[in-house]
Amino acid sequence: MEHIDVLVAGSGFGGSVAAYRLAEAGFGVVVMERGRAWKPGSFPRSPAQMSRAFWDPAEGLHGLFDVWSFGDCDSVVSSGLGGGSLIYANVLLRKEEKWFVRESPLPGGGYEHWPVTRDMLDPHYDAVERMLGATPYPLDQDAYRDTAKTRAMQDAAAELGLDWQLPPLAVSFAPKAGARPGIGLPIVDPDYGSLHGVPRRTCRLCGECDIGCNDGAKNSLDHTYLAAARHHGADLRTLHEVRTITPRPGGGYEVGYVRHDPLTEPETISCDRLVLAAGTYGTTYLLLRNRAALPGLSETLGTRFSGNGDIISFLLRAQDRPIAASRGPVITSSIRLPDGAYIQEGGFPSFVDWIAEASDVGEEFRRAVWFVWERLRGLITRDHNLSAELSRLMGAGELSDRSLPILGMGRDVPDGVLRLRGDRLVLDWNAETSREYYAELRAIIRRIGDVLGAEYSDAPLRRVLTAHPLGGAPMGRHPGEGVCDSRGEVFGFPGLYVADGAAMPGPVGPNPSLTIAAVADRMADRITRGKNARMAHETIRTALSFTEEMGGSLNGGDRVTFQLTITTDDIDRFLAEPEHLARAEGWIDAAICGGRRPIERGWFNLFAPGESPDHREMRYRLHFRDGENQPRTLVGLKHVRHGPPTRLWLDTSTLHTTLLEGHLDEGDEGRILATGTLRILPSDLGRMLTTFRTSGPGGAAALARFGAFFLGELWDVYGPGQERPQGS
Repeated sequence: MEHIDVLVAGSGFGGSVAAYRLAEAGFGVVVMERGRAWKPGSFPRSPAQMSRAFWDPAEGLHGLFDVWSFGDCDSVVSSGLGGGSLIYANVLLRKEEKWFVRESPLPGGGYEHWPVTRDMLDPHYDAVERMLGATPYPLDQDAYRDTAKTRAMQDAAAELGLDWQLPPLAVSFAPKAGARPGIGLPIVDPDYGSLHGVPRRTCRLCGECDIGCNDGAKNSLDHTYLAAARHHGADLRTLHEVRTITPRPGGGYEVGYVRHDPLTEPETISCDRLVLAAGTYGTTYLLLRNRAALPGLSETLGTRFSGNGDIISFLLRAQDRPIAASRGPVITSSIRLPDGAYIQEGGFPSFVDWIAEASDVGEEFRRAVWFVWERLRGLITRDHNLSAELSRLMGAGELSDRSLPILGMGRDVPDGVLRLRGDRLVLDWNAETSREYYAELRAIIRRIGDVLGAEYSDAPLRRVLTAHPLGGAPMGRHPGEGVCDSRGEVFGFPGLYVADGAAMPGPVGPNPSLTIAAVADRMADRITRGKNARMAHETIRTALSFTEEMGGSLNGGDRVTFQLTITTDDIDRFLAEPEHLARAEGWIDAAICGGRRPIERGWFNLFAPGESPDHREMRYRLHFRDGENQPRTLVGLKHVRHGPPTRLWLDTSTLHTTLLEGHLDEGDEGRILATGTLRILPSDLGRMLTTFRTSGPGGAAALARFGAFFLGELWDVYGPGQERPQGS
């Protein structure tokens, strides 16, 4: 089985940051992303392409947009290398200090608590902004100063006394840092190179940010963190989707995954650390689905769902000025409200202008009637010039040119619960508890519309539509409050981390991508510090290994042999732990299993406690696959019980075995395929004694400690004066 230091499931803001930071620190990193890579120029645009641009593998769809619909809430998230950065609107705003709330009561009971503070995250905000090239929209430059929608929001905010700003955007307006902005200029590749190997151009103000930037002007994660991660050795695997999570005895995780397009049979990989970054829905679903394999997960799993207060409204047909929402990035400016909410102007691609005009059926009908009337009049008057009539038939484009999507976000109540219904994710959430918040936000948007002389509409999107789902595996101070701690590590499961929006214990307020990335950057600090501490510890750690061969039969006749190398990476820890657990690697050879088969995972316990004080057990558990690739488990047991010394050789050289269907962990039950007995011969024992090896300091002393332990255990069981307990 393939083994890696760190497996990152997902490549959004949390996963990409983790992959880069950990690869840079020297970890072996594999990133598994369920979607494909989307290089500049490959994002869908035509109707035929758009019809295939959705994610539903069961229907043969492996596209960019993953659309969820729950009772009171719809969501659009992304599927592709770079996660949500491929379709987000580039805004990088920090969570305000006062909204890192502590034990803030919720209307339905309970409270919202953030176990991190702004001071804790500020250094990580700085790091992420540098990497993503955060820069405000260059409104003061000639090529950009006539962006009508930006000026409209600026003027409306000034009229209403609202706090307006140009927020930092992850967009390249200039070819490189410090250069003068310009439209459509070649972008200079960073030192870590290009992930896709195609040219990028600075922003053309085409309004296509939310459907994938075909110019590469967005500094999305594939152009930044993931490119840097690959530069440092990370292995980026697209169309790979993680399905199962199983803790490994002794630490780490075994992860099952499939490959898409075409779909493959499940495969497995093991890792020392597993970073879940599949997004709020993906990560929560993974943990819920694997809950049985992760006993003791916090009861808060699935809770604290929030839509980050997202709403979308429309201001239609502004009377006093053109808006031109299709010119510029999707978002250029932001209004901050005192209650932690934000209002931002939206945008859309220019082809949406045509769709908007075509949807204005009443106005189109009026123009068509007028055109027919003018043609009839022209026939009578012999006026054969159609130019003016055609111009009027097309209309002035007022709906598209003078209308503006408005995006709101802020602090809704994080009281939604994600759970499984069968194998499907469902959301129990009612927007009613946040009704006052939504009403106040819509009222301010109406006031902006009044200033612009525009009609307000939230049709057809009267339901909550969020691009920022949060929660489901919230961070907390203890398992009663959250699934993971303030640095993302899951309570009770060392080395398992949550590094995406699922970890948020409540709404972020502004666009949450920067905060998610900063929390992941802080998480990476913990892991890299742990690596440095472990490296320091490993300089004084001593490993020991030996190789054992045994042979015998299954079902009274089928010959079976195995060769195992038993390894402990820390002899002192091995001797101190009561179960004395070590790793077993090697092969098993049996006709019933299709010949010689490699051991995928194996465990060995030396003198583990038995059912009585004078009883010890040597336990073997070996996972492998037979000749037809079916999972199998060989379980072996040596009973070391009190008795005369003449029994010592028989007890320690006889292994009672059971062959089971499936890969079974200790305590699992499975169908028995065969039973038998294996033995070690005196000649095999002699060879085994020549295979003992140590690595690290003090090898001879470590070997002596192991020998003293081995002989001491045998003396405790078989030595003179060891009386059998009464009744046994």
